[in-house]
Amino acid sequence: MATRPLEALSLQAQGLRFHAVAAGPEDGPLVILLHGFPETSYAWRHQVAPLAEAGFRVLAPDQRGYGNSDKPAGVSAYQLNALALDVIGLAQAVGRQQFSVVGHDWGGVVAWHLAMHHAVHIERAAILNAPHPATLLRYTLRNPLQLFKSAYVGLFQLPFAPELMLRANNYQAMAWALKASSRPGTFKPEDITIYRQAWAQPGALTTMLNWYRALPLPTAAKAPARIPATLPIKILWGDRDTALERGLAEEAVTWCDNAEAIHLPGATHWLHHEESELVNAQLLEFLEGNNSNTTSANSAAGRKNKKAEAKTEAEAVG
Repeated sequence: MATRPLEALSLQAQGLRFHAVAAGPEDGPLVILLHGFPETSYAWRHQVAPLAEAGFRVLAPDQRGYGNSDKPAGVSAYQLNALALDVIGLAQAVGRQQFSVVGHDWGGVVAWHLAMHHAVHIERAAILNAPHPATLLRYTLRNPLQLFKSAYVGLFQLPFAPELMLRANNYQAMAWALKASSRPGTFKPEDITIYRQAWAQPGALTTMLNWYRALPLPTAAKAPARIPATLPIKILWGDRDTALERGLAEEAVTWCDNAEAIHLPGATHWLHHEESELVNAQLLEFLEGNNSNTTSANSAAGRKNKKAEAKTEAEAVG
C-alpha cells in the first residue's frame, strides 16, 4: 500500500492561525495528535502515516505558541481551557464536531482537560506520559521523589532567566535535555536541527514556557469531572521517564470509569519515538474500538446523543 502524502494546512481557531500536518482520507474518523514541550507537530512523524494508512483522518497541529502557529503574547493566553478550545476549533475548521485525541506530555494534559470538560466532542482519548491535572499535586505531596523531579516547573516560573539559559549556545540545554532523557539515538542530529529552527521562531521560547507559567492562574473551567464510561481512555506510560513517576498512570485511572494503563518498562518519556511500532499498534487497536474496557454504554445511540450535545456546545463556544 502506498504511503499517503502529508498535507500542510493553515487553519483558523479562536482567532489564531495554526500550522498543522494532515494525512489520510478526508472522510475517515478524525484523530488529532497533540505534542508536548519542547516539540512540535514533528513529534508525531512516526505515527501520522500508520494511522492514515489505517483509514483515519489525522491532524497534527503545532499548538499555540509553538513552531509555525501563532504566538499570542501574555501568560494568560496559555490557560488550559484556552488550549483545549483551540483543539475543538481546529476540529471545527476541518468540518468536524467530534474526534479522538492522542496527547503526549503537555498535549496529554490538554487531552485530559478535553475529556473532563468537553467530553461531548471526544470519542476516545489516548494519553502518553501525561499526568491527570487533578492528580499531580496530590500525588506529589505523597511522593517526595516526584516533587524533586518536578523542580524544573518552578524554575520555569521565573521571568527572563529560563529564556536566557535555554537559548544559550544555540539552545544547547534544550538539545541536551532531549538526548539525556531519552534512549541513545532517539533524537538524531537532523531532528535536533528541526527543533532548533522551531525554538528560534520569534518569541517562541517565551510562549512555550508560558504554558508552564499559566499553571498558577485561575481558570474558568469547572472542578475536575470524573470521566464517564462512554469515553474510553487508554494511558501509555514509559516507565523510565525522568520527570514523571509511573504511579501517576494508576492515579489517573482512578478518575475514569473506562480506562486502562499500559506500561512500557523499557521506554522513557519519549515512548512514541523509542517504541513507535508498539505505540502505534496500541493506538490503532484502541482507536479502532478494540480495547477490552469499552462498554456497551458507548452505543450508536449514545454517540448520536453526543453529537447533538457537541453541536450545542459548539454553538455556545461560537
